[in-house]
Amino acid sequence: MMTDSKFWLKFSLVNLFLVALLGLLMRYKIGFEFPYFNQKNLQLSHSNFAFTGWISHTLMVLMVHTLQNKISHFNFGNYKKIFVFNLICSYGMLVFFILQGYGLICTVFSVLSILVSFYFAFTFYKDLNRTDNKLLFKNWFKGALLFNVLSSLGSFALAFMMVTKNIHQNEYLASIYYFLHFQYNGWFFFACMGLFFDFFQLKKSEDAFFATSFKLFFASCIPAYFLSVLWLKLPVWLYVIVVIASVIQGYAWFRLLYGILKQKSDAIQKLGFSLRYVLLFVGFALSIKLLLQLGSTVPFVSKLAFGFRPIVIAYLHLVLLAVITLFLLFYIHAGTFFPRFGKSFFGLVLFSIGVLLNEVILAIQGIASFSYTMIPYVNELLFGAAAVLVFGSGVLMGTALKK
Repeated sequence: MMTDSKFWLKFSLVNLFLVALLGLLMRYKIGFEFPYFNQKNLQLSHSNFAFTGWISHTLMVLMVHTLQNKISHFNFGNYKKIFVFNLICSYGMLVFFILQGYGLICTVFSVLSILVSFYFAFTFYKDLNRTDNKLLFKNWFKGALLFNVLSSLGSFALAFMMVTKNIHQNEYLASIYYFLHFQYNGWFFFACMGLFFDFFQLKKSEDAFFATSFKLFFASCIPAYFLSVLWLKLPVWLYVIVVIASVIQGYAWFRLLYGILKQKSDAIQKLGFSLRYVLLFVGFALSIKLLLQLGSTVPFVSKLAFGFRPIVIAYLHLVLLAVITLFLLFYIHAGTFFPRFGKSFFGLVLFSIGVLLNEVILAIQGIASFSYTMIPYVNELLFGAAAVLVFGSGVLMGTALKK
């Protein structure tokens, strides 16, 4: 069954390269003169394809691969259709968002991709219930499916506003942040945690907190949405709940990290330098993300964060690139779907350097914007970081496609 999964993961690495290429084109349009294509349309294509064609596709393939080894008489054929339809919707959005922005064709592909995610959730949930309840990854996967379905409410709200031409700024932004929150803090994060728990075979008998961590993250995920909309002037009681949720997530992560380092340090040491390096990068980035999240509960910090675009972009890239994308690349290569040495090692390290450069430059730009200070050549530097990401993802793609 490894062969089937490997085939679909080749699409993942091709799609990651396309995402990076779109990012490079957007950076080129900002830093240099390039009259072709609408920047807003490129951004829509870039973000939607990153979510569906790269991250969601990869998560679905890896989650299905996980169940293959746990269930007898597993029917992989049910999921091949899901992968195909999801990729068709992804490529449709990739092309038509560039050509027409929020047009009829893109709306159709967007709705169809949501329906595909519903069907995947229904099919996968049935198979997941056939696994042993003692397996801790099971609850993480269930949470991921639930939050993926919940995130669609934000998409439907946006679609309704677009169709009716009745757009109010606060409702529009709240719907976008609702979708983003339940995608990257729900669907993406919980699915990655499930894969992590399975990869390292974390057991309750090793540390009781391994089971408790899911309950804390799950309980705090819904109220944590309001961290994204603190500018709505929430009532005091809801603000207190949001602060508590942020504290719970921070505690759950650092306590879980302590247990992992205590119980699985030997397993981590056996991974090899490149994979240990990427895993350390992901853990450090996630720690920063949760600390920033906690800091955003301070009203003054929150106003600064939401008031400057580079800060918002840096935070989104921290989550989607430094945490989610690098973890998926770690898992794909640690799982020996593709070679982990030679050019793959070079590609992994190069891509992670691109992520680091992108985050550092955006952070400097964001901090400088507090005092309205212009950073010289910042657009050219960001273009350079994007070029490193393209080169790194290109090396990974080329290694995967090579027979």
